[in-house]
Amino acid sequence: MSVSFAFRRVRRLALAGLAALALSSCVVGEGDDRHLQPIPAALQSLMSGKGMTQADPILVRIFKKESELEVWKRDRSGRYALLKTYPMCRWSGQLGPKTREGDRQAPEGFYTVTADLMNPRSQFHLSYNLGYPNPLERSQGFTGSALMVHGACTSAGCYAMTDDGVGELYALAREAFSGGQRDFQVQAFPFRMTARNMAAYRASPHIGFWRNLKEGYDHFEATRRPPRIAYCGRRYVFDPADGSGPFVAGAPCPAYEVEAASRDLVAALRSREEARIGELVAAGTPALSYTYRDGGMHESFRRLLRQVGPERMQQLVSAKVAISNPEAALADPYAAGASDAAQYTGSLGAAQ
Repeated sequence: MSVSFAFRRVRRLALAGLAALALSSCVVGEGDDRHLQPIPAALQSLMSGKGMTQADPILVRIFKKESELEVWKRDRSGRYALLKTYPMCRWSGQLGPKTREGDRQAPEGFYTVTADLMNPRSQFHLSYNLGYPNPLERSQGFTGSALMVHGACTSAGCYAMTDDGVGELYALAREAFSGGQRDFQVQAFPFRMTARNMAAYRASPHIGFWRNLKEGYDHFEATRRPPRIAYCGRRYVFDPADGSGPFVAGAPCPAYEVEAASRDLVAALRSREEARIGELVAAGTPALSYTYRDGGMHESFRRLLRQVGPERMQQLVSAKVAISNPEAALADPYAAGASDAAQYTGSLGAAQ
């Protein structure tokens, strides 16, 4: 998204919806219908062109490093297809999982959003709670609360999408629930889980966790349907066959099979990915470690912030909610070469 497009879009929103954007209270006043706003006509047209209806189920994928959020929707084929990619205005912390209250980390993992986690009374316009900590995170003693996808452009562990962006996300989820979807899956990743990124981040202390996340990423890439999630030990299990288990977060993992519907597709993709990672490492792909001052912001918003400054941008994306740490948002992450002694070894599925 170009900076001029981003500027025009948020300016139109600011002028057309000033009253709604000015709300900053957690309590919705009488007559406030921001949570009932329809899906925009352009997005409805995009859905129709992709063989989707408003009622079809959704899935969300989040990528920190790229500062992007994807909405996938089931189409007439019964598989999920990408509907739209949204630039993220702000996330905080570093690449890596959230482990404790107050660490400013935005979560990474697999989350289930039910209708009761939707918040039409958010002080950040609209929001939905990811449900962090999930059962796996609770079993490891991780703490934290109210980790959201919300509006505005401020974060202390949340994913901020601007009021415009979260308005579309909220409407898509609302209509999917109305159409019968009981819950939708959110997959939150440190980066796009490509072979190249996995090779580059192989020396990270989080690589064992990220290999486990990549298993789930590959299940969805191979099947184009949300994987069924189970938990055991310190890992996620994806698409276990009926009768496998029992799976208990924190308890040793039992022997299990992947369900037949996805087994061969996933195995073939993962074999190709592991081979490609090995090739990239053998070819000398450097192992890098990135440190952020405090999270990131999509480049389109970084350009806008440089162009108009934090006060004006704040007015455009969320009238009365300040942008968090704008200096940090503009700072590039520091990349340092990591020791090549920490080589990629073993299966991506190996829990470490």
